[in-house]
Amino acid sequence: MRYDIIAIGDELLIGQVTDTNSGAIARMLSPHGWQLNETRVIGDDAAAITAALDAALAEVDVVLMTGGLGPTKDDITKPALARYFGGEMRWDETVEADVRRVFAARGLELNESTLSQAWVPSSCRVIHNRVGTAPLMWFERDGKVAVSMPGVPHETLTMMREAVLPRLLERFPAGESIEHRTTVVAGIIESKLSEHLEAFEEALPTFFHLAYLPEAGLIRLRLTGRHPDAELLHHMVDVIDDRLQQELGEYAICRGDKPLAAIVGDRLSERGLTVATAESCTGGNIAHRLTLIPGSSEYFRGGVVAYSNDVKRDVLGVSRDDLDAYGAVSEPVVRQMAPGACRVTGSDCAVATSGIAGPGGGTPEKPVGTVWISAAVRGHVVTRLLHLPGDRRRVIDRATTEALLLLLKMLDVR
Repeated sequence: MRYDIIAIGDELLIGQVTDTNSGAIARMLSPHGWQLNETRVIGDDAAAITAALDAALAEVDVVLMTGGLGPTKDDITKPALARYFGGEMRWDETVEADVRRVFAARGLELNESTLSQAWVPSSCRVIHNRVGTAPLMWFERDGKVAVSMPGVPHETLTMMREAVLPRLLERFPAGESIEHRTTVVAGIIESKLSEHLEAFEEALPTFFHLAYLPEAGLIRLRLTGRHPDAELLHHMVDVIDDRLQQELGEYAICRGDKPLAAIVGDRLSERGLTVATAESCTGGNIAHRLTLIPGSSEYFRGGVVAYSNDVKRDVLGVSRDDLDAYGAVSEPVVRQMAPGACRVTGSDCAVATSGIAGPGGGTPEKPVGTVWISAAVRGHVVTRLLHLPGDRRRVIDRATTEALLLLLKMLDVR
C-alpha cells in the first residue's frame, strides 16, 4: 500500500519546528508493507491544504495529515477539511467530554478556545484523542482515506499506534508480508562495508534488499524481505540474517536496532559491571545518552562534568603538573580522568573526554575538533586521539559516540 503524508504548519516551513512525525509514521507503517510515496510540508493555508490533498489523492489511496488542529485562530485545518470533504461543522459532545477530562486530569482551567476543539466536520468519523484535546478525524471519499491528526508528536504517534494503524490495516489488508532485520555495525566505513558485502548482496534472492543507514561512527544495516508467503519469508529471513552475521564478523556490535548507549548498557549488565563518566568537552552528553535508556540505573553510577581544570584536579585527581605541562586536552590528562571517575563514584568502568569543540579555542597544535577520549575497565585504561570535523554540536556528538564505542570495544575483549 502506497500513502502520502501532509505535514501542516507555518512553523515547519520557516524551520522553527522540525517535522519528526513523518519519519516516525513511516517507520511505524513500513513493517506492514506500506510504502511512503511522498511527504508534503505546507503552511497553515486553506488553499495549500486543498492543493496538497488534490495532488496526494490523485496518486495514492491513503493520506495521513499532521498539524493544524490547535485551538488558536491560525489553525484552519478543520474548516478546510469540511469544505473539501463536504458537510458542515458540528459540535461533538464526546470530544467535549474528552477535552474536559484532559484539563481536569492536568489541573488546568478550561477556556472557550480549547473547548472549541469539539467542533468537527460532519463528514468525518472522529477518533478520540486519549492523550490530548484535538480530535483525530477519518475521512473517506471514492474508496480513499484521509486521516487528520494533531501535530504534537506524543499525541500523533500514540494515537497513530493505538487507533489509526489498526483501522488502516483493517481497511486495507496487506497483500504481502514484510520483515526487517537490523544490525548495528561499527569499525568500518560505508564504502568499505559495501565492498565487503558485495558477494553477499549479489547472492540475495530478488525479494530481499539490504539498506545502508550510516550515522556518525555507526552504520545500521537493514535487511528487508517481502513475500506473499509469511511462513516462508520468516524462515528465509532467519537463514539470510544468520549468513549476514557471519559475513560481518566483529564489525557487528548488535543484532537488532538499538541505540549505542543501550548496546553498551546491555554489555555492562551481562558482565555485572557499573559505569561512570568524566566529561569536559562533551559537557554531560555521554551521561545523558546513557540515562536515556530505561533501566540504566542498574549500571550507571554517576558522572562528573569537569569543565574546568580545578574540577579535573580537585575532584578527579588529575595531576596539577600534567595539566600545566600538557594542557587539559592531552593524553596524560584524559588518562587520569576515567580512573578518577571510577574512584569518585565507585564504578567498575568509566569513559572520559577532553577536547576543543569550537568554534573558538583552537591552536595550530590543537585545532578545533581535537579530542582525547579514554575508557577504563577495572583499572585498565585505553586512550585515543580524535580529529573531528564539523561544528560544535557535531564534534560533541561524535566524541560521545567514539567514547562509547571505545568502552564497548574494551568490554568485548576483556
